[in-house]
Amino acid sequence: MSGETAATECSHRPPCPGCPRFGDDAIAPDALAELDRLAERTGIERPERVVAPGFASRMRSRLMVRGRVRSPKIGLFELGTHRIVDIPNCAIHHPLINEVARAAKSAIHGAGARPYNEQTHEGLIRAIQIVVEGVAEPGIERAQVVVVANDESSHATQPVLDALERELGPRLHSLFWNGQPERSNAIIGPLWERRFGPEMLEDDSGGTRVFYPPGAFGQANARLTGALVERLYGWIREGANVAEFYAGVGAIGLGLVERARGIAFNEIGAHSLDGLRRGIAVLEAVLRDKTEVVPGEAGGCTRLLDGCDTTIVDPPRRGLDVALRESLANDWQGQCLVYVSCGVSSFLADTNALLASGRWRLAELVAFGFFPFTEHVETLARFERAESR
Repeated sequence: MSGETAATECSHRPPCPGCPRFGDDAIAPDALAELDRLAERTGIERPERVVAPGFASRMRSRLMVRGRVRSPKIGLFELGTHRIVDIPNCAIHHPLINEVARAAKSAIHGAGARPYNEQTHEGLIRAIQIVVEGVAEPGIERAQVVVVANDESSHATQPVLDALERELGPRLHSLFWNGQPERSNAIIGPLWERRFGPEMLEDDSGGTRVFYPPGAFGQANARLTGALVERLYGWIREGANVAEFYAGVGAIGLGLVERARGIAFNEIGAHSLDGLRRGIAVLEAVLRDKTEVVPGEAGGCTRLLDGCDTTIVDPPRRGLDVALRESLANDWQGQCLVYVSCGVSSFLADTNALLASGRWRLAELVAFGFFPFTEHVETLARFERAESR
């Protein structure tokens, strides 16, 4: 399908802001230009491009709920506003996400549950999170669903949950209630109840079992995540002693345990730590003994660098904690640093700091388009000690 034809077939554009480059299969050109300039400046090859298929590729979504009981809207906010754009037929979402959103509309209407209103801080249903499991065969996938309510108790939301469970049937992996009773831009609140199904989704990133509680971070495309992890594993030598910062649920590091001499995981998020510990718990005892989990902010856990020869960092969009960046640039004596970035500007700032120390050189760079038709680019980079040139 050509970009021009695809764009004319999206019934949500405009005003939907989700795909500013809808139909353009290339990775965002401005971000790529920045990475190309970095490659030229450091004397390496231009970054390889790896792109997710644009249509039906997004397997994880948080959608806002607004409107009226009789006509609830489920979708995204228009840019710079809190006006909802209803997106029932999103071409980027996995079809099951659209199916769940339709079932949620029906459940909200049938239960007479009022959608949330920011101005008055009234209404019950604020958002819905939908994650499609990544290990199932195409056509038989199930969804982990979270209904976010403006409430401190799940009681008023029960009719909506009942209806969702009935309507989705075998398409439902698990169903959760989340309470977000505060006036806040944070979508997910602090209160949780599991209504149905397993506590966590399971994936097989890196050839091992990885577990995702509903409150943990996960990538939007499980298949492209697998491609990134496979490429990264090719950079890690057998018997390496590894420290992984911002480890999340272990989607990268758990698959390295068998081949590593040892691996220490650092993570701060409580839900991600739950998933990480579950993933370690199902390993064989001899492999569990090679792992260590150190909770806390990455900048406060730089002791993990002592004695390790390989470090993996996968920071949030703001980039590395300053203390960790300084330790990596100026103090750490290891040989291999692998950086997984979800923000080009912060990655460039961190890279400049590493290169300015004179102790590191950029060796390899790959650009991943996890979010087709957007300006967002993920970057995978390998740094090596400058003296190993």
